[in-house]
Amino acid sequence: MTGAPRGYLPVKRMLDVLASGLGLLVLSPVLLGVAVAVAVNLGRPVLFVQNRPGLHGRIFRLYKFRTMTPGEGPASDDDRLTPFGRALRSTSLDELPTLVNVLRGDMSLVGPRPLLVSYLPRYTPEQARRHEVRPGVTGLVQVSGRNALSWHEKFALDAEYVARCSFALDVRILARTVRAVLLREGISQAGHSTAPEFLAESTEGAL
Repeated sequence: MTGAPRGYLPVKRMLDVLASGLGLLVLSPVLLGVAVAVAVNLGRPVLFVQNRPGLHGRIFRLYKFRTMTPGEGPASDDDRLTPFGRALRSTSLDELPTLVNVLRGDMSLVGPRPLLVSYLPRYTPEQARRHEVRPGVTGLVQVSGRNALSWHEKFALDAEYVARCSFALDVRILARTVRAVLLREGISQAGHSTAPEFLAESTEGAL
């Protein structure tokens, strides 16, 4: 399986800078409105900040709007996810601050979603190929079922994106993302606020 076309990657980065910069400018009233709503409903801080692995596994700080109450005591993510936070996630408005990550070069508009740092040693060599490109705000997984998919299916789609990465594919994914957001498809797996923890291939297998 071949990797992403290297000739496209500099163009992809230029398009990311233009689109994220314009997006932050145009959406600044929405960003402000959501920030105020988060502060009123959940308090401060309004941003969720977490380390995530990016291109070649390098760690960066991911920014999103907070959707959960503070993680104190034994409460699970499901318990901490408020009705307001659930509504925010269902519209994907909590993802808007990731445009800052795109502008900074941590992420791309399209690519495999950045997962937890703790997952890094659990990947097989094929699964680790997702880090050959910048992680994305959206990707093949997000327009193919999102969290309704198994981890095995998600990683297969990530590897497919790395192999087929192109301008035409990115445009198709962005267009399909609009539909997925409007229909609110695959936001979570049954019984989970998003998706279950990823376990190593040896224990999880092909779900």
